[in-house]
Amino acid sequence: MPKLVPTLVLLLCLSSGLAGQVPAGYYDSASGLTGKALQQALHDIIDGHTPLEYSDLWQCYSTTDIKADGVTVWDIYSDKPGGTPAYTYMIFTEQCGTYQKEGDCYNREHSFPKSWFNDALPMYTDLFHIYPTDGWVNNKRGNLPYGETAGATWTSTNGSMVGPSSVQGYSGNVFEPIDEYKGDLARTYFYIATRYYGEDSQWPGSDMTAGAQPKTWAVPMLLAWHLADVVSAKEISRNNEVYKYQGNRNPFIDDPQFAEKIWGTLNPVQEIEENRISVTLYPNPAQYWLNVSIPGHRCSGTVAYVYDTAGCLVQTATVDDGFASVSTAGLPAGMYFLTLTCDGKVATATFVVTGR
Repeated sequence: MPKLVPTLVLLLCLSSGLAGQVPAGYYDSASGLTGKALQQALHDIIDGHTPLEYSDLWQCYSTTDIKADGVTVWDIYSDKPGGTPAYTYMIFTEQCGTYQKEGDCYNREHSFPKSWFNDALPMYTDLFHIYPTDGWVNNKRGNLPYGETAGATWTSTNGSMVGPSSVQGYSGNVFEPIDEYKGDLARTYFYIATRYYGEDSQWPGSDMTAGAQPKTWAVPMLLAWHLADVVSAKEISRNNEVYKYQGNRNPFIDDPQFAEKIWGTLNPVQEIEENRISVTLYPNPAQYWLNVSIPGHRCSGTVAYVYDTAGCLVQTATVDDGFASVSTAGLPAGMYFLTLTCDGKVATATFVVTGR
């Protein structure tokens, strides 16, 4: 974990500009903030949206989740980007109804399961997390957490899977979407965590969430999905269309750096110290290699991420038996940030690369 990020230099940089049709000044009150202060500011901006009727969602999908042909539903559980899906659905005419197998009809998938918030309003009809998906696959997912699995017990026609979690910190069954939609769903969960920040005290939560907030094991996975599957034209269009209906936006689509500023390396103040561990970096300053040691921990298979000061992911390395070596030979001189998760806890540190 994560599958999406190779152990090579990644030319992936979070956009610092705002995408889509964001109203002028929409995020001004969040400027310069990080951590919980930023999450609260974003909550205050997108709070109080116009609730929809559940029956309205069928009509909304004709603009929020329609493909370029204007008649085919965009189902993230059956779509095969760059390929031909096993089936497609016509908007309106193939709504569920009953189903007995994959490909029978599409329904309304609460990607953040409704049982996690007691089927309550306005979450129950919040279009940002309710996608049109195949009814059978939706049923197979049920209320399982999203995750990654190395031993699928069931696989859909587009490659979505159910199986035991391979994500460090959680061993129960999960539903793994295909790589092309992992970022979409990560940004959906960041939206839920922020839109309902401070409003979730009565939610029962789940194995993946404490109220609206992702649990410790899920945060690094969602951030990795967010980084590897960047914001698409589909998401930007959907964000703009939902805004027309509800009057609020998904900030993590408009500015992907918000996620890193709240949960990741761009948050200089880490508020949850009990979920943190320390790492040893040497030599620091580094010239060609940086060694990473995690005293007291022997985790393997997790990934160490290196970011520059602009928030761009510039290098990764796999941790083996509590140790990793990061190549710094191709990095310009300057300061960098390192982050990793080991035994369900997060570690961050800074280091310097010198000139050669």
